[in-house]
Amino acid sequence: MIAYVAPILVFGLVIFVHELGHFIAAKLTGVYTPRFSIGFGPALLRARRGETEYVLALLPLGGYVRMASRHDAETAFIEGGSEETSALKPGDAGYDPEAMIPFGPKSVPEERWFESKSLPARLFIMISGVTMNVLLAFTVLTTLGMWYGEVVIGTRVVGAVRAPASAPALSALQAGDTVTAINGVPVRNWNEVRDRIDAVGVGTLVIATPHREVRVPVGGVGQPSAADIGPAIDFFIPPVIGDVVPGSPAVRGGLRGGDSVVTIGNSPVRSWSQLQELVTPSAGKELPFVVMRGGKLRTFAVHPEAMQQKDPATKTMRSVGKIGATPADFSSRQAMGAVEAAREGARQTWMTATKIVDVVHGLLTREVSVRQLGGPIAITRASVAAAQSGLESLFLLIAILSVNVAVLNLLPIPILDGGQIVINVAEAVKGTPFSARTREYILRFGLVAILLIFAMSTFNDVANGVKDVVARWFG
Repeated sequence: MIAYVAPILVFGLVIFVHELGHFIAAKLTGVYTPRFSIGFGPALLRARRGETEYVLALLPLGGYVRMASRHDAETAFIEGGSEETSALKPGDAGYDPEAMIPFGPKSVPEERWFESKSLPARLFIMISGVTMNVLLAFTVLTTLGMWYGEVVIGTRVVGAVRAPASAPALSALQAGDTVTAINGVPVRNWNEVRDRIDAVGVGTLVIATPHREVRVPVGGVGQPSAADIGPAIDFFIPPVIGDVVPGSPAVRGGLRGGDSVVTIGNSPVRSWSQLQELVTPSAGKELPFVVMRGGKLRTFAVHPEAMQQKDPATKTMRSVGKIGATPADFSSRQAMGAVEAAREGARQTWMTATKIVDVVHGLLTREVSVRQLGGPIAITRASVAAAQSGLESLFLLIAILSVNVAVLNLLPIPILDGGQIVINVAEAVKGTPFSARTREYILRFGLVAILLIFAMSTFNDVANGVKDVVARWFG
């Protein structure tokens, strides 16, 4: 049952909230909205309330809010037929002699057409879907923080240090060091270590340990910022696998959650950072993993896959080996107040958005392979896995997907919000609207682009699924 409910909840909620944003904005600006649809194509369910028909359609690849537009014919091929051709006639079920087209004979007043609104009003309508997705993510993350509390990393032990070229002094900090204070202020856990580092502006960052005091100039010309230093220092994590990604090299190699990694190749592994140091440069190579499972040592052959990732030290994209495993969670929870939870929710929303922007930039510059794109099958599998892990994981996935939808909808691709914004601004600068034929060509180009992305991501999903099946059958 969960395999059906989880994807519907994840897909449905994110799409519904996005389209609800457009719908509310259209209503507030007085635009006539005859249809609110979740999905495209033929309607499975429909119900009319007031002047709007609410539809659940066959293809669950998104949704739309149909507005009174003079460009109805150009968008009809996407949104299930034009209002003119689908208008009800006397004697048809649902025909209302007092309603406007398509439910009745009355014409739509001039002031209720989308094009009759000012450019700011039209931009408000188009940006409202993205805004609602961001608000959904922020609300979910804030609520999770208030309900479950803040994740506290109880250790103060350094796991690894990757000193940026602009901060050579940071290399004096060694793996295994215990941080006792930052700029003279004692710290009790890694959360406080990061908070104290992030709070440093221009000056000297002083990191104290029982054996040494590391002084790093920050904020000046040619010097790193505090935001560069924080991610360059990892906290200690034991080399215990917490979870494995479905279809990943870890799964295909036989690794499971709970395995404690003892050695990789001939190298002993004492921390998760050491595991990463051995896996990262080994894309495409076979790595023998010796793990402790159920009190017994077992050996597995794992082939890390190449993925593009931004180097925290150089800020450039590079190819690294990944096995698709996450460390076991040794954190604890600490209650958060409403203000603190909202601040953390905003921070996580922003961080998620910036990561998505980095991936899109990497795809455009070919620093990130299109093979890393995931489609509806990947989201479905992730939804089921998240639901099986608990409500927190499920709603965290909803927040992440909602930010994805927000960022990707701002891409300047016709039929997406970003593309429509560009078209409307271009027409305002031009002084006259594009011709019907030009608009139709633009929209068809956008549809082809979206279908290509959908096809590539679905192909990746299927290919990864086949790899997973082959690995299970033939080892």
